[in-house]
Amino acid sequence: MKAIIAGLAVVGVMFAGSAMAADMPADGKAKCAACHAIDKKVVGPAWNDVAAKYKGQADAEKTLVANITKGGSFGWKFGTMPARGLGASDEQIAGLAKFIVNLK
Repeated sequence: MKAIIAGLAVVGVMFAGSAMAADMPADGKAKCAACHAIDKKVVGPAWNDVAAKYKGQADAEKTLVANITKGGSFGWKFGTMPARGLGASDEQIAGLAKFIVNLK
């Protein structure tokens, strides 16, 4: 019985820790998760790294919208991101750019 309670406590702590971390929005999961993650490089750079690259730039969100829309490599050492990723709409791109620049 003690083992079951201890196991549930561990699961609860793990769940609470993951709930505190930023979670990728649904559009990001659907359109971008094949190549990007929030905290680690997959094919493309981690979104935390993208946020750090543009931190403090007044036009960061606008720049990200333009970059995601047109595609490219943007100075990152990986392949070339296709325009609009996996067919993201203008609204989805704007939401994702806002999410990325607001990552801490």
